Amino acid sequence: MKTLILADVHLKVSDEGEQTRVEFVRFLRGIDCGEFERIVILGDLFDFWFEYKQVIFSGHFEVLCALHELDRAGVKLDLICGNHDFWAGRFLREHLNITIHSDEFRLTLGDQKILFVHGDGINSRDWPYRVYKKFARSSLVVGAFRLIHPDWAMRIAQGISHGSRTLFVPDDPSDSDEIQAIRDFAEAELMQEDVDVVICGHSHYLEEVEFGSGLYINTGDWMEKRTYLVWNNGTFAREYYEDNV
Repeated sequence: MKTLILADVHLKVSDEGEQTRVEFVRFLRGIDCGEFERIVILGDLFDFWFEYKQVIFSGHFEVLCALHELDRAGVKLDLICGNHDFWAGRFLREHLNITIHSDEFRLTLGDQKILFVHGDGINSRDWPYRVYKKFARSSLVVGAFRLIHPDWAMRIAQGISHGSRTLFVPDDPSDSDEIQAIRDFAEAELMQEDVDVVICGHSHYLEEVEFGSGLYINTGDWMEKRTYLVWNNGTFAREYYEDNV
């Protein structure tokens, strides 16, 4: 059975994000549940996600339904919290049966020991984000944000989202500090005996690097490039979704 791996869909409820929402739902509903046993989402599935006790954002209804259908068909779903959807929690766990991982998780596929990571906060130079990450995930902040009306919360989040993209991609993206930091992190992790492959997202930069100690892959992003990985019997294939409708 195959495993599908993707990252950085950045689903938005605004008109700006309609095409991505529609195509991603078609992509999910086109997955052959007889071939795939697991889908791993490496963070930033949503451009913003927050869970109220009785409210979900209606703009995400269709994708939530598509994920629910995959769960009912027996496909295992994993989601790592990214820097845009780190408040993922109870609703996704209880109603969609998604396993939520706050930072990273390890999984053995075949005989390969794989470390899955989103990639935010790895860059030591980005200390302001590291401070923000701890602050924003605190129970105090979550409780305070829950007091805000959902419509206003989404407007605030949309503003923050535009300002929180700290990754600067130059003409040669491979020179980016963020991309290099994730690459260095992967190389260090691969020196450990219990890791054969490191797979990350976050940088939106598709790459595959073979180190002497193992393999590092970045999935790129689904939001713009529509890239994802398929693991099948020990090999990883890069795939691109093309919407033919």
